[in-house]
Amino acid sequence: MAVKWEGGHSSSVLCLNVSAEGLVASGAERGELALWDGGGSPVAQLRLPQAEDVTSVVFSARRPSTLYTSHGETISVLDVRSLQEPLQRFHVNEEEINFLSVNDTDGFLAAADDSGAIKVVDLESKKVSRSLRHSNICSSVAFRPQRPQSLVSCGLDMQVMLWNLQKARPLWTMNLQECDTEEESPQSAGQFFNPPLAHSLSVASCGNIFSCGAQDGKVRIFRVTGVRFEHELEFQAHSLGVSQVLFLPEAYWLLSGGNDGKVLLWDVSSNVGKQQKSPAKSLHRRKAQAAASSRKDGKLNKVASNEHPGVVPKLSIEHGEKVNWLSCAEIKGSRRVLVADQTSSVSAYPLPEP
Repeated sequence: MAVKWEGGHSSSVLCLNVSAEGLVASGAERGELALWDGGGSPVAQLRLPQAEDVTSVVFSARRPSTLYTSHGETISVLDVRSLQEPLQRFHVNEEEINFLSVNDTDGFLAAADDSGAIKVVDLESKKVSRSLRHSNICSSVAFRPQRPQSLVSCGLDMQVMLWNLQKARPLWTMNLQECDTEEESPQSAGQFFNPPLAHSLSVASCGNIFSCGAQDGKVRIFRVTGVRFEHELEFQAHSLGVSQVLFLPEAYWLLSGGNDGKVLLWDVSSNVGKQQKSPAKSLHRRKAQAAASSRKDGKLNKVASNEHPGVVPKLSIEHGEKVNWLSCAEIKGSRRVLVADQTSSVSAYPLPEP
């Protein structure tokens, strides 16, 4: 059963994040920001200027008292020890920001917006160091752990992209629609009615595996190998669009939340963990296999690309409301998945131990 965290907001909660010290931040419509202790009690509240929806909140990895928030086209930097006027504001995006990501050295902040732009701010110089771009709304961006110059992004242009901050153009791009069509998915005809608009990204703690949730209800898993990434696995996760994906800190457990009101926990370690020891050798081996038998390799890809028979949820939560955001917190020695939805409360559900 869910424990409801109430009293922090009066409108729909849009985003969540948890600090290294266990403090939970939530952002809601009309500029509402709240901080919660591990027991689910609000400890501080703030209404940000202009009362614009708070669309993303993220704590600094190195300074857990620093919180970055996006509201409208603005990024506000706050000190959670004294939740008052922002310490700093960045006005670098031209349209509403959808997602913020900070790299693990706290050197760069990326902000993805409705114009398709990703503005990367150098947090030392306080200036934009890169402007990256999708051709439609950029819904999510994520720095890769242990690789402070590398990030992935996705958008409503159905594109997933790998970037390096030293270059203005993507290192590698994959169109989710073409990716499915090439492998002759039997559902590809239906994509005209339910195209794989990409909504959410999450990178596993290894930094090489990342997941993407899309409007067609599918979760896709990719593996980065050098300056490109490969389509590793795909499965039908939800009956409606996947609004959120979140890798848990340990090996390859993935949470997904959907517009169907479900929250699911997946263990994809048996599907992606085997080749993790040496991505370079994996790529070399795959090239050799492709040269030896492209037909065989195509069949292998086809099995992996369609609904995968080996992927079933470890846990299924009938949340009942469209999921806006997922986060994970350690509370009193046990893990909880925190769910934000159309209501003004946050729901906390217990998670199994790995």
